[in-house]
Amino acid sequence: MTGTHEPKDAAPLFRGTLTEDADALTQSVQRGETLLGRLPTKPRRDAAQQRAATDVLTLCNRLRTQFLTAHAGSVYDAVTESRTRSLRLTELLFTVSEVFPGLVPDRAHMAAEGKRPQADKDGLEIAQGIFLRAVLNDELAGRHLMNVMLQPTQRATALREQFTRGDRVELETVVVERRGAAAHVTLHNLQCLNAEDNRLVDDLETAIDLVLLDDRIRVGVLRGGVMTHPRYRGRRVFSAGINLAALDSGEISFLEFLMRRELACIGKIVWGLTTAEQEDPVGYVLPAHKPWAAAVDSFAIGGGMQLLLVFDWVIAASDTYFSLPAAQEGIVPGAANLRLTRFTGSRLARRLILGGRRIRALDREAALVCDEVVEPEEVDAAVERAADALDNPAVVANRHMLNHAEESPEAFRRYLAEFAFIQSHRLYDMDVLDKLRRTWSTSRRVGA
Repeated sequence: MTGTHEPKDAAPLFRGTLTEDADALTQSVQRGETLLGRLPTKPRRDAAQQRAATDVLTLCNRLRTQFLTAHAGSVYDAVTESRTRSLRLTELLFTVSEVFPGLVPDRAHMAAEGKRPQADKDGLEIAQGIFLRAVLNDELAGRHLMNVMLQPTQRATALREQFTRGDRVELETVVVERRGAAAHVTLHNLQCLNAEDNRLVDDLETAIDLVLLDDRIRVGVLRGGVMTHPRYRGRRVFSAGINLAALDSGEISFLEFLMRRELACIGKIVWGLTTAEQEDPVGYVLPAHKPWAAAVDSFAIGGGMQLLLVFDWVIAASDTYFSLPAAQEGIVPGAANLRLTRFTGSRLARRLILGGRRIRALDREAALVCDEVVEPEEVDAAVERAADALDNPAVVANRHMLNHAEESPEAFRRYLAEFAFIQSHRLYDMDVLDKLRRTWSTSRRVGA
């Protein structure tokens, strides 16, 4: 890599051993990083300098893709000691950066990138998306990573005794409490209408773990808390979707928000928990597997509506609405593209995702996305009825089989592989950055 316009045929072919090809990749990427380091930071580049930076980044990502096509499974085995180590996403990627320099960004590069607004970043997370697509497309590596992400977090394990003793844990954006056989998980990101960010995903996964680890609990319930936001003060809100203000400011992480949310947070609602000792070479053993109900107040926008697609019973107040404004935001709405069509059919799914269609609770189509519509003052009673109805061992067994019939772990793995690649690119496409810039230069709304 002697310049920013080096011809494609100068790239290594990666036909040697893992060590030989890794050394060749490292040398090429380091030359590219040296060239990039000579340029000003993105906001200070002129047009020619930005084209040069784009050329370098594109070539480095092309080399990474070629290398991973040949060696993805071997790389994963090398850093996980043949799949005997459990490395969650961020730990996995940073370990890879140490063992295979240049394959993915290291801690120093990501720390510097993380301090910048989204529009001022160079898109280093795209390399992470390229890596995860290759790993998830490798059957053994992908299944192992999925299994790792279904294990309880260290944070939840540390809080387990406190929850057992007091039946309640208050996290920064989520509250979880046990009431008899049911655990009530309340989204409590108050000022931003339960918009999702890195903090909320961490808190929600922790709460889900606590529910699934507690043998006294047989049903989980998710609901939004009472807001302090001026527009909805005193009212419950389910979720305003991704916090677009946080995305604009560069605070939404590809790994710790977008990928962790699907593989761990939502994945545990679908499949339950597993442990390192319970990994099975044929499938997954999921002992902590429980039914879930959701109660929707005010609205379920974007990520909020995505959540509903994995719940066993959904209650909606009659004045609520549902939407998936993916086209307006410009990014992919998680696994909704995988799941929504089996609820609504293809035509309505396209109107929701591509056209921004809203469904109101009293619309005829609402029966496709929720099970029960009640008056706002009747939601509490409906939640109790749902929790009682789901408290049945036969429900546990049958929802497990329904999930396998509708969405096998293998189908989910293949979807997430493509999602990792597409979403990492969408975060840095100009149409998304332009929309964020226009929105947040005139307004401070979230999740719309």
